[in-house]
Amino acid sequence: MKAIRVQEFGLPEVMKLVEQPDPVPGTLQVVVRIKAIGVNPVETYIRSGTYAIKPSLPYTPGTDAAGVIESVGEEVVRFRPGDRVYTTGTVSGAYAERSLCRVEQCMPLPDNVSFEQGAAIHVPYSTAYRALFHKAKARASQSVFVHGASGGVGIATVQLAVANGITVIGTGGTEEGRKLIKEQGAAHALDHKSPDYLDQLMRLTSGRGPDVIIEMLANVNLGKDMTVLAKNGVIVVVGSRGTVQVNPRDLMRTEGTIIGVLGSRNDDLAEIHAALNAGLRVGSLKPIIGKRIPLAEAALAHHEIIEGTALGKIVLIP
Repeated sequence: MKAIRVQEFGLPEVMKLVEQPDPVPGTLQVVVRIKAIGVNPVETYIRSGTYAIKPSLPYTPGTDAAGVIESVGEEVVRFRPGDRVYTTGTVSGAYAERSLCRVEQCMPLPDNVSFEQGAAIHVPYSTAYRALFHKAKARASQSVFVHGASGGVGIATVQLAVANGITVIGTGGTEEGRKLIKEQGAAHALDHKSPDYLDQLMRLTSGRGPDVIIEMLANVNLGKDMTVLAKNGVIVVVGSRGTVQVNPRDLMRTEGTIIGVLGSRNDDLAEIHAALNAGLRVGSLKPIIGKRIPLAEAALAHHEIIEGTALGKIVLIP
């Protein structure tokens, strides 16, 4: 089979398409024939060598994919060959034509969800779910400001919030991005390149600010978020690409809270994916695919992630 391998940490071009032996499932393992692969920002950090946790070299990147069960190992009763699934992790890496997974790393893919959409579920939607409900404790009738709402996690956050009766105000840097945000149910979509967008935010919340802020780029926006947060509000940091200097008095004024979230955790997966599966089946959750890129051009996908030019989710196609 063909797979992407990383022999050394560095620029996106260190990812090379090579021939690898087909995986063979062991006890409580399955092999998934991959139809689509989700590309996540964390994979660019790991590949560059800047992430706190580094895999042993060489390795195949990726955790999120969707496809069909090709073979099962001993003691597997949950799945049979031919079942449609999406992954919440892998043993051998997702940037490949086939992937070895533990049985608990696979989730049934509803028939109304495409393989490309399936590859866009785990990291974006589980991160958004944890940020909104586990960390911010968001609830119906509240307002949430999604700072950077047109990417994979941003769109997931908008859809989850809207489905649960939460008023959403999102930002996007392009007209196309703002249009997409509104199409997902956001009440308002602001241009974060506009010098007065935070003033607009305050007017839209009648001067009190949003109850929850989901922040995708904390090194740029965290200090500004603290100036507009509602009394006793919560800022959840989902993404950051550097350090930031802030004024603690802004947080003291609102008695607000800043919480970090780092993807999903194994002890949360059963609850999270039960909720996600229900939303996928009824159509309230619908992953948006921004770009489809051949597996051989994985380096291009990483450049797109770094430069932030894609709307929705980037997927690789084997």
